[in-house]
Amino acid sequence: MSLLIRGGTVISADRTARADVYCENGKIVGIGKDLEVKAKQTIDAGGQFVMPGGIDPHTHMQLPFMGTVASEDFFTGTSAGLAGGTTMILDFVIPDPQQNILDAYLTWREWAEKSAADYSFHVAITWWDESVHKDMGTLVREHGVNSFKHFMAYKDAIMATDDILYSSFSRALELGAMPTVHAENGELVYQLQKQLLANGITGPEGHPLSRPAAVEGEAANRAIRFAEVIGVPLYIVHVSCNDALEAITRARLSGQRVYGEVLAGHLLIDESVYLNPDWEAAAAHVMSPPFRPKEHQQALWKGLQSGILQTTATDHCCFCADQKAAGRDDFSLIPNGTAGIEDRMAVLWTHGVSTGRLTPQEFVAATSTNAARIFNIYPRKGAIEIGADADIVVWDPEARKTISAKTHHQNIDFNIFEGMQVKGLPSHTIAAGKLVYADGELQVEQGAGKYVDRPAYPTAFSALKIIAEQSRPQAVDRS
Repeated sequence: MSLLIRGGTVISADRTARADVYCENGKIVGIGKDLEVKAKQTIDAGGQFVMPGGIDPHTHMQLPFMGTVASEDFFTGTSAGLAGGTTMILDFVIPDPQQNILDAYLTWREWAEKSAADYSFHVAITWWDESVHKDMGTLVREHGVNSFKHFMAYKDAIMATDDILYSSFSRALELGAMPTVHAENGELVYQLQKQLLANGITGPEGHPLSRPAAVEGEAANRAIRFAEVIGVPLYIVHVSCNDALEAITRARLSGQRVYGEVLAGHLLIDESVYLNPDWEAAAAHVMSPPFRPKEHQQALWKGLQSGILQTTATDHCCFCADQKAAGRDDFSLIPNGTAGIEDRMAVLWTHGVSTGRLTPQEFVAATSTNAARIFNIYPRKGAIEIGADADIVVWDPEARKTISAKTHHQNIDFNIFEGMQVKGLPSHTIAAGKLVYADGELQVEQGAGKYVDRPAYPTAFSALKIIAEQSRPQAVDRS
């Protein structure tokens, strides 16, 4: 299969140039002006931008959680992503406590075989013993996993306690893998939930009250300090508040290798949504961390603009109204999650590039290239380069639409960006060299997506190990 994208302006994270892009057998094989090639399919990209397909580094397709299962499976979710210009996801394997983590990984791999776009997995560490230590090695060496997730929230369920953080972070350093954390103090959340419920606050408004910014800031700082002492890099998911941003800023300014991810929703939606008198509408926004007061949004934009935050994601985890209703009398039982994979790139272009907050190159970095670099799949992904995977979005900066649950492709009955007008949309999405979305029509194939191995980081981690070993105290000979 050959495909030529002719007449567009190629935008990468570091350059912009007018060029044609020629794809063959799933790879980019030619880039240049007025390429003289014969292709089976040609896309006229005149007046449009040609960019690397989006990478969403944080999704939860088909997730069993809080007594139900997310409504979006790997086929519907990746299809919706392709409609929005996202050509790869990094999803999460989340073992139950005491469940063998390798068995859980193989289960998620089976679920994901229906994906329409490429995918990879972070694996959560929810408990610890020698089998977890051993299986982390197997996952890194034999299955291309180079990141491990730690939930610092959800007490009595999947929360990683401090001893687990220490053991897992240390093992990740040995293996050349990246620890990632969901930073919220689970004990504080648990106690605040009990207090609020005892005081008669049962509705969705209790959700942000039980998870104030200080809860996230404390956990982010604690995880950073663990990583500092152990000598391992750290990736903090869905940074939602200035408290966590400040902790990341301090660490990076001191030379520590800490990365931050921000959700499109946290940049654009504030906590007033939880006061909606319509219970279903308020509950539809329940996710963790919650949406914050507007001043936190301003700080997060600055963090993204300055490079303190490197990636944008969605935490795409869909639960419909009948599923959210499980918490009608107790906000702590509302399944946590919202959608966004289809809309992330459009809302970030509209509120980032079109407002002058981001350059087009910074947009590409934040929606694709930085994730590929951090998780060690660049330049296979996140790049318009010869030899890279032909995962490409042709972007029409003049296209407009109004976001609505009535017209989106996501398998959920609510859209947190409902009614938002966006300018700048994909006209075409190419995945593995195949045209899968064109002018509003999906042309997806179940199972077309492939698993992407992510190698460990031997060079950078070797240096970090040496530094960590040199900083360890030595025994004093007192004979």
